Amino acid sequence: MTEKPTSGRGSRDLRVRVKTAKGRKLSSTLWLERQLNDPYVARAKREGYRGRAAFKIMELDDKYGFFKPGARVVDLGCAPGGWCQVAVPRVNALGANAKKPVGRVLGVDLQEVEPIPGAELHQLDFLADGADDLVKGWLGGRADVVLSDMAAASSGHKPTDHLRIVALVEAALDFAFDVLEDGGTFVAKVLAGGAENAMQQMLKQNFTKVANVKPPSSRADSSEKFVVAMGFRGRDRAAEESAAD
Repeated sequence: MTEKPTSGRGSRDLRVRVKTAKGRKLSSTLWLERQLNDPYVARAKREGYRGRAAFKIMELDDKYGFFKPGARVVDLGCAPGGWCQVAVPRVNALGANAKKPVGRVLGVDLQEVEPIPGAELHQLDFLADGADDLVKGWLGGRADVVLSDMAAASSGHKPTDHLRIVALVEAALDFAFDVLEDGGTFVAKVLAGGAENAMQQMLKQNFTKVANVKPPSSRADSSEKFVVAMGFRGRDRAAEESAAD
């Protein structure tokens, strides 16, 4: 790796350049160079987070305030664990503040995730038959927040990748409808692409506020955005429909 000098007053461009290596694809070299120069990656290492994604959920919570002490949080697609790391202290899952209610953080992922103090982690394919029932059993009650950072393996074909992630978000949303408390929050990563219109309509019907956000820590060249749906009213709607019948 080299640092390329620049002219003028002895200043230097501190951007790290990655030399090409035998057997490494150009795309891999560019990804590595981007990682090495990403301030959020460097900050995550300094502050002990498992990835830059921690700052995305942190920024969303700073803006919308869904991680409250005592809140019960389910994180679907939690690997490597950055979102859980952020949630644990904010919901007081370790009981560090004796004057505030103690929350709970439950993480699920296809991969095994290294333990996180204050979080309950399970290895599970959420799309497998009966998986949602397993998660509900582990939860043992309602959730205040359902998070989804689930993502399918990239095919390299953007329309296909978009449809895959929309399917994952819809599965997470179905689960949220089952477990959220009245007033609960659903947060999910999606990819801009147009196929999520039906999902957006469903969110607006079942939540009092729906925002589509690209937090500052999300890379500018990424098509990802996050939907934050607050004020779950599905149970109220179900009660109203039942009364109407």
